[in-house]
Order: sequence, then structure tokens, then C-alpha cells
Amino acid sequence: MDYAANIAMTLPELVLALGAIALMLVSAWGGDKSTRAVSIAAVFVLVGAGIALVGPASSGGYAFDGLYRADAFGAFAKVLIYIASAVAIVMAPSFFARTHGDDLRPEYPVLILLSACGMGIMVSATDMLTLYVGLELQSLAAYVLASFMRRDGRSAEAGLKYFVLGALASGILLYGISLVYGFSGTTLFSGISEAYAGTKSLGLLFGLVFVFAGLAFKISAVPFHMWTPDVYEGAPTPVTAFFASAPKVAALALSVRVAVDAMGPATDQWRQIVIFAALASIILGAVAAIGQTNIKRLLAYSSINNVGFALIGLAAGTPEGVSGVLMYLTIYVAMTLGSFLVVLQMRGDDGQPVETIDSLAGMSRTRPGLAAALAIFMFSLAGIPPLFGFYAKFAVFSAAVDAGLFPLAVVGIAASVIGAYYYLRVVKTMYFDDPAPAFAPMESKVEGSLIAIAAVFVSPAGYLLIPVLGAWTMAAARALF
Repeated sequence: MDYAANIAMTLPELVLALGAIALMLVSAWGGDKSTRAVSIAAVFVLVGAGIALVGPASSGGYAFDGLYRADAFGAFAKVLIYIASAVAIVMAPSFFARTHGDDLRPEYPVLILLSACGMGIMVSATDMLTLYVGLELQSLAAYVLASFMRRDGRSAEAGLKYFVLGALASGILLYGISLVYGFSGTTLFSGISEAYAGTKSLGLLFGLVFVFAGLAFKISAVPFHMWTPDVYEGAPTPVTAFFASAPKVAALALSVRVAVDAMGPATDQWRQIVIFAALASIILGAVAAIGQTNIKRLLAYSSINNVGFALIGLAAGTPEGVSGVLMYLTIYVAMTLGSFLVVLQMRGDDGQPVETIDSLAGMSRTRPGLAAALAIFMFSLAGIPPLFGFYAKFAVFSAAVDAGLFPLAVVGIAASVIGAYYYLRVVKTMYFDDPAPAFAPMESKVEGSLIAIAAVFVSPAGYLLIPVLGAWTMAAARALF
């Protein structure tokens, strides 16, 4: 294959990388005054990367001798990543302007672009080394983003915890990759798949366990979830919204590709790991959230809980299961971004953020529109019909039942009832408790519009999109098989 064809297939990552470098130079020369222009330009770079997905970048096949694959699965995941990244950039200026004066610098959107570039490489990787390079590019940008508020102790602590534990997880993943390479003789997914299809090896089994342990950290699945609540609470709210959406999509999509593409013949082995992680994440995410008083920590446990449900689709190991995972991620991104956009509006008269759940008391009377939107997101996250979040759970449970994993579906459905408790507690606080001091009025029409769009998407109106989304997710899933 000629070099031009390889470039065409990796065009979205090239657009992001070149855009990030150009904007980094602009920010170096323009200083803090260039922040607004760089942020706007970064959103356009993400739009450009999305446009670059049309053509060979979504259907071209293998590039660079099998290191990278441009297919419908990767393209679908990248669309979600770019949307979440753009929203994280749009959320930031008003948050930092109100809260921390001049703390928003032009490096913020550049770091988001570099992270998005790494995530794009992750979801299209078909070689263990490509996987690792993409993962580290995403992670290194994320460590800086977590500690972006330099004068805030919580943010610095979040960045340090994320860095230390992330380095440990990268080491575990790299050890797993070295074992797989040592016993298969290759880092290409196609060669690894052939090795797993051949004579069973204890070394390959250990490699599988370590690889999945490293990936479990990146998706914050139990028992590698410990960093999530602290990092989500300490990081700036726009960064937390970014962490809860884009990297989650990338890491889950990467896990699906590794499981199906590289380790498909060892499905019976990795399915046990995925089922344990799924059930443990659902149950711990539900139970641990019950006692939380901080809304960002509650949403952190909610993200752990939701990862568990998405993993049920992966455990099925079928095209329908992978399609269910992609459907779940699409709806999850909308619910999560909408919830964090509402959290962004939680601030006192002095402009400082208010993060306690008790501060939501009586919001149905002081800010009825905002309360209605948050109630929609909470009911949808709980999976209560007729909201669209119910269909997300239905898709993964249906795939599990069709794959013969009926007990897994039953336990998952029963555990989802526990999770409904803390979502409903937020709604009860807003609608039935005595009003707390009202939040400051919404200043950004863009944020208000994004909340409205997300609320409409996860409302019953979202069911109108099922034919389109269902066909798209199934086409993306079949690209792996």
C-alpha cells in the first residue's frame, strides 16, 4: 500500500496533531490573550477531524503494515470522542472566568486536542505498541489537565494521584504486553489471535490477565477504580466532564477491540474477567454512591456503575453485544455531559462552585428548568423508562441473554435497582426538600443550549433515533468480526 493511502486513513489523527502543534505555537507567541481564539480554533480542529473521518479513514482497512486499522468501529468511537472533547472545551472559559480569574490558559484546548489524538490512535490500534503509544499520549495530557488549577490544592492532589496510579497501571499493561509478545512472537493483533487459537499456553493466559487489568484501570472498572472519585472531585469541572466521557469511550472501545480482534479465540478466558469486573463495578458503583454528599463524587461512582453495564455487552462477545456497548456509550456520553453541564451551573452569588447535593434542595422552585433537566439525566442514568437510558441498558441485557448469559443479565438488572436509589435521592432533594439558597443565574447561552440538547436526546424523543443509531452501531460492531 502506498504512503498516500496510509496518510488518508490516519488523516483525523494528523489533523488533530498538526492542529495542536499550530495552536501550541500560537499560544506561545500570543500568551494568555490568545486563550479565546485558541479555544475556538480547537473546536474547529475537532470538527475538521470529524470531517476527515469521511472516506478512507472510516473504511480503508489496515495502514502502516497492520499497525493501524481504519474501520467503521473506530470511526464511530471517534465521533463520540470528538463531540465530548468539543463540549469540554466549550465548558471551560466561563468556569475559569467565574471561579479562578486568569487560570484558564491557551494550553487547555491544546491538551484536549493531544488527548483526543491519543484516543483516536487507541481505538484504531491493531498492534500492541500502537495501542501503548496512543494510551500514553492520552494519559500524559490527562495528567496535566487534572492538575490544571495550579493554585488549587485539590486539583494538584488529583493530578498527582492520577499520575502515580496511572503509571502503575501502564506498567501492569506493559508487562501484560511483554508476556503476550514473548509467548506469541508478535505484537500484531492478527498474530496474537493466531497464537491464542493454537496450543494453549500459561504465559499467554497470564498476559491476557495483565492486559485486561491495565485496561480496567483506564475504564475505572472495579477493582481498579480507586482513583476515580478523588480525581473527579479534585479536577476542574470541565476536565471532570471530559474524563467521564471521552477517555471512557476510548478505553472501552480499545478494550472491545483487544478482546474481539486480538484475543477472540480466548473468549472463554477473558469473559470470566469481564463478567467479574462488570458485576463488581455495578454493585460497588451503586452501593458506594449512596453515602456521597458531593455531586461530583456521586457522578464518579455513577461512571463506575455505568462501565459495569457496558461491560455486560462485551461479555456477550457477539456483534450484538458490541453494538449494545456502542449504543450504551452514545447515550451515556449525552447523560454524563448533560449532568456535568448542570453541575457547572451550581455556584453561589460570589461565583464560587457549590458541589454539595444538599445545595440542590428546592431547585425545582428556584431554577425549574435546570431542575427538570437534571431530573431527566438522573432518571435516564437510573435506566427508568421511558427515558433513553432505559434503552441503553435494554440493549446490553438483551445481547447478554441472546449469548446465553441469562444469570449475568438477571444479577445486572437486580443490581441496577440499588443504583436507582441515589439517582432518585437527587430528584427528591430538588423537588421535595425546603429550598436552599438559589444558585446564581446562568450566564452562558451556549451551556444552556447544550443542556437542552442533551435533555431532549435522552428523553423519549431519543427513541426516534433508534433505527439510525441501531444500524450505525451494528455496522460498526460487524467491522470487528
